[in-house]
Amino acid sequence: MVKLKKYNRFLKLFVIFLTVFSIFSCSHKTYNVNKVEGKQLPVTQNSAETPEIEKFIKPYRDHINKDLDSVLAYCPETLDKSTGKWQTTIGNLMADVTLKQGNKVFKIREKKEIDLCFLNHGGIRAILPKGNVTTRSAFEIMPFENNMVVLALKGEQILEMTAYIIKEKKPHPLSGMTFTIAKDNTAKNILIQGKPFDVNKTYYVATNDYLANGGDSMYFFAKNIQKYDMNYKLRNVLIDYFKEVDTIPVPRDIRITEE
Repeated sequence: MVKLKKYNRFLKLFVIFLTVFSIFSCSHKTYNVNKVEGKQLPVTQNSAETPEIEKFIKPYRDHINKDLDSVLAYCPETLDKSTGKWQTTIGNLMADVTLKQGNKVFKIREKKEIDLCFLNHGGIRAILPKGNVTTRSAFEIMPFENNMVVLALKGEQILEMTAYIIKEKKPHPLSGMTFTIAKDNTAKNILIQGKPFDVNKTYYVATNDYLANGGDSMYFFAKNIQKYDMNYKLRNVLIDYFKEVDTIPVPRDIRITEE
């Protein structure tokens, strides 16, 4: 009888031990990061690991390069954004093309016409060199994913736009509008599509989505009374235009003059 009592006591202790062990073994464990190590894996033509990677991507690269290097048009001279105080040949071209191509879509979709185009000088990222113009040329000039938008602006905002141009002193791409900078640094003789500016009129202005949201401090665009998203990338605007023409024109007309 004594032995049985001792066995029962031992059995109880064993059960308690198993219970405690189970609780701790099943409890949530917290791990802390003590060290992070990294290793650079070079992918170069001299690496032993490169051939398989190269074999895999080569067909895709060749296909993309073939598309990018396809000749679309010819440019008779290099168009550069660094030459010109108030306008440049490449800036004029960019604005003209955006206005022209945008109107094709805007007229059909909205039954309206775009009056003018205003873009930013910094948005042009490369020259258009003399010689063959390719799809790659458009990607180099306009590498961003910006879309064209058309904004309905009141006359007051058009005046804010001219004040911005005068203050910035940069050759921002402009098409559809001309004006003279008076001696008091205000705009005068403003013409839009060859007609005198009317402060009481609503004008339709083509630009990109970045500027439309007030980018580059163009806050006057954010005051629009209506916004039309064209779902048309500016890069594709260029590509479509290049496909339509044989030789790229060099627009030298003066759009902003000084007294």
